[in-house]
Amino acid sequence: MMDTFEHVEAVLNFAIEREQEAVDFYVGLAARTENLSLKKTLTAFAGVEQGHKEKLLAAKDAELATGELGGDVQDMKIADYLVDVEPGPDMSFQDALVVAMKREKAAMDLYTDLAGRVTDSGLKALFVKLAREEGAHKHSFETAYEDHYMSDN
Repeated sequence: MMDTFEHVEAVLNFAIEREQEAVDFYVGLAARTENLSLKKTLTAFAGVEQGHKEKLLAAKDAELATGELGGDVQDMKIADYLVDVEPGPDMSFQDALVVAMKREKAAMDLYTDLAGRVTDSGLKALFVKLAREEGAHKHSFETAYEDHYMSDN
């Protein structure tokens, strides 16, 4: 497996794969919950992540993938943006929230780093926007975690 991003196209392909994994993750969690409000929230997150994937595909189709990566690409370790825990059928809601927070942080970090590396201003703006959105998702999950598991009993 390639350890670094050497071209913008590789970056976009990697980000597209991560967004599809996020869609699958939220759809899977939504299918497992009986809580209708939570199911609606998770389904909405899946839709947002699908939108991210579509924006990245559009950027790739618009030939933004021909742009260059600035800086030392050897510092861009792909493993830094992967979450090593995958949800299982017996995962608790608390564990699922932890995985969701980690996934969103990894995505936020990826897009923040990429925004600083790409030379194309349109692609840079896209990555900045995606980083902000992933940060907002992370905050939502952190708030849910705090509300459910860290409140005073």
